[in-house]
Amino acid sequence: MLKQGLELKQTQKLSPLQIQTIKLIELPIQELEQRIRKEMEENPVLDEDQPKEKEEDEAPREVSLSEYKEDDAIPSYRLRSDNYSKDERPQYNTFSVKESFTQSLQEQLGYRNLSDRQFTVASFLIGSLDDDGYLRRSIDGIVDDLSFRANVETDEQEVLDMLKIIQDFEPAGVGARDLRECLLLQIKHCKRTPEVDNAVRILTNYFNEFTNKHFHKIMTRMGLSEEELKAAMAKILKLNPAPGGQIDDSYTDQAQQIVPDFLLEYKEGELKLSMPRFSIPELRVNRKYADILLEAANSSEREKKEAAAFVKKKLDSAKWFVEAVKQRHNTLSNTMQAIVDYQHDYFIDGDETHLKPMVLKDIAEKTGFDISTISRVVNSKYIETHFGIYSLKYFFSEGLENQDGEEVSTRELKKALLECVETEDKRKPLTDDELVDRMTGKGYKVARRTIAKYRDQLGIPKARLRKEL
Repeated sequence: MLKQGLELKQTQKLSPLQIQTIKLIELPIQELEQRIRKEMEENPVLDEDQPKEKEEDEAPREVSLSEYKEDDAIPSYRLRSDNYSKDERPQYNTFSVKESFTQSLQEQLGYRNLSDRQFTVASFLIGSLDDDGYLRRSIDGIVDDLSFRANVETDEQEVLDMLKIIQDFEPAGVGARDLRECLLLQIKHCKRTPEVDNAVRILTNYFNEFTNKHFHKIMTRMGLSEEELKAAMAKILKLNPAPGGQIDDSYTDQAQQIVPDFLLEYKEGELKLSMPRFSIPELRVNRKYADILLEAANSSEREKKEAAAFVKKKLDSAKWFVEAVKQRHNTLSNTMQAIVDYQHDYFIDGDETHLKPMVLKDIAEKTGFDISTISRVVNSKYIETHFGIYSLKYFFSEGLENQDGEEVSTRELKKALLECVETEDKRKPLTDDELVDRMTGKGYKVARRTIAKYRDQLGIPKARLRKEL
């Protein structure tokens, strides 16, 4: 049986301006500039060219939108932007990422004298490597995939032959199937010395003893003195356990740049925040569009009315876009200023111990913005300070109380923990319980499970695995 009824629902519909603003807030400065360029290409109403100086009796080539009055056909809004900086195109401070890992290996493969079939197999192997340069897939699985996905019938031996070629590429150790093979591939490139020979023997025959820090077993079984074992271990510890990590494969471009959105300077005892790289051209309406609007104002001709409607649509689009860019600037500026105020002591000298616990909610409360807005601002944005360039995400961390009841950031706790480990006696590394005692001595109330969690996050192994001779 069908039933009909009325149901009231309250929904919030975002305006075009709000949608534009949300999208622009997420963009870092370089992508914003590209977005502005794209909008100007797609909307013929917008023009960045500055008007040339003219004689008084000469008609202007362009007319500012602010000259028009609001009526039924034309929306009224300010189009000029007041966001110019003295230096609109300063030299950017940037980070560069390295050549693509896969690209580098494919390039080296091109120098080998291989048949088309061999090249296909080797290329498929390169594509099967993990980001750190290891081949963790089974050879049988690769043989099957080559058959189904590349239509190449091959066997295990041919795949191993191609893998051996790849393992000869730079960086040394690439194409290894486990850590032991990775280290052996690297050390075999070293000049042969007694220390290197001992290192090869350790990795070949006593790898488990080595990774478990059973040094006395190795010395006894190999007949080495403590000094000889130290020399061999020094060679091993210089090797790279993740050769693929030397080359960043997260970007397709060879020289992508990260341009800071903010600049924070410390002058005469004051912190001064600015957005000097933020530059929006003065947007004006071309004369031909002004003429269309003027002619259509008192015209009854259908074509002119249609042309005016088209221009009005573009004007509305321009209005929302320019206003969204302004709102983005104000939102970013207010959010970053709130972060600087919240972390004032830290921004004076960059000392991590002065970095207070701070979450998105803290900045949302200071600015009055939604947490989702703060999250969009923080995402993919960077600030240049007098002590380095940092992602905005860096300044956010939770906290715990110290013995005085003051809240300290997890970043400060981790730094203190790292200092404890770095200064320990490596012959008798500190256990987690002993680390708790050390942290307590530094004034931090931290449970053993918290120590274990932070140690894992910092990549610090257990005490037994930190033992050295």
